[in-house]
Amino acid sequence: MKNGGQRRHRAAEVLTIIGLATACAHPRPVPPITVQQRPYGRFQPVVDYLQTQVDSAFPGATVAVGYRDSVVLLAAVGHYAATDKRPVTTETIYDLASLTKVIALTTECILLVNRGKLDLDAPVQRYLPEFRGPMKDQVTIRYLLTHSAGLVADLPLWDSTRTREGALAMVDTSPLVSPPGTRFVYSDLSAIVLMQVVERITGRPFDQLLADDVFTPLAMTATGFAPPKTWRDRIAPTEMDTFFRHRLLIGEVHDESAARLGGVSGNAGLFSTAPDLATFARWLLRMRRTDSLHVREFTQRQNIPPGSSRALGWDTPSENSSAGTKMGPNAFGHTGYTGTSIWFDPDRDLFIILLTNRVNPTRANTKIFQVRRRVADLVNDILTPQP
Repeated sequence: MKNGGQRRHRAAEVLTIIGLATACAHPRPVPPITVQQRPYGRFQPVVDYLQTQVDSAFPGATVAVGYRDSVVLLAAVGHYAATDKRPVTTETIYDLASLTKVIALTTECILLVNRGKLDLDAPVQRYLPEFRGPMKDQVTIRYLLTHSAGLVADLPLWDSTRTREGALAMVDTSPLVSPPGTRFVYSDLSAIVLMQVVERITGRPFDQLLADDVFTPLAMTATGFAPPKTWRDRIAPTEMDTFFRHRLLIGEVHDESAARLGGVSGNAGLFSTAPDLATFARWLLRMRRTDSLHVREFTQRQNIPPGSSRALGWDTPSENSSAGTKMGPNAFGHTGYTGTSIWFDPDRDLFIILLTNRVNPTRANTKIFQVRRRVADLVNDILTPQP
């Protein structure tokens, strides 16, 4: 009876969280805008600019802009890859890279905090005893989310381990390089540790957890980890991997650490489309307006360590930021190594999503840095009334 009661309580709890994530916001489907529906009105300059960057900054791109709870731009330019001239569409699927940290990992943390299952100021060892070593008893969940835990940026998991279990053990026992809370180091290891915390609290695999708690309730039907083969023709290739897998990556996570973890990780591994992310973005902005799920706390700058631009999981604008120069004081967002980004200005009820595969054919191309800033500034100029 006791186990049965616990199962019923857990089922009711999950339904409550899922209901809160959907019923409170009632996310509507993205309007059926397609690349054939031209012209793009006042947003034509954004599309025209992106078109000039095809085969320079990236092979192809999709862009989505939301304003006042509506999707006001959804467009695609370019083609799938340097060697694949099929035109991309707004339904093309991209490797989100580090957007995984916010769309998946941070969102699940928000839900767990809301349920009282995750304490941001608790030591990581409360949830993950395997996280051990000098000073690691001082590392809190908040430090993981602000990249101030003292962990190194990354480890050669792909070259030094052979299994997911071995890779996680290497991460959990890696030494700190600075006292917790004293130094900002953007760290994939922090996200991998936090993913384990989430799995330990819930008792569920990370990919299944996100599918059940976020992607399915929000009808994000083209979003997930380790995409099935049936998605392959819609996925934009990333890089020709010359030192690990020795093949062109299509539907395989680009990030090497996430690859060693089987394509399911807190730091990378998520694939999605601009329309699906637009649905997520509208939901997140609504949650922030009502503060129904502690979103406001997670999207505010934490000043840990002093001067850092990081919020909890999310980032905020800083000098030379991919957010451009015209986002408001409460803006937040994130980028992904493959050429993806998402930025919000909650004061204007605005979001800007840009998905590209700038690492095709090679990661040496870094022109995406200026493209992100230019797109953000163009959108803000268009939405700013002229005097």
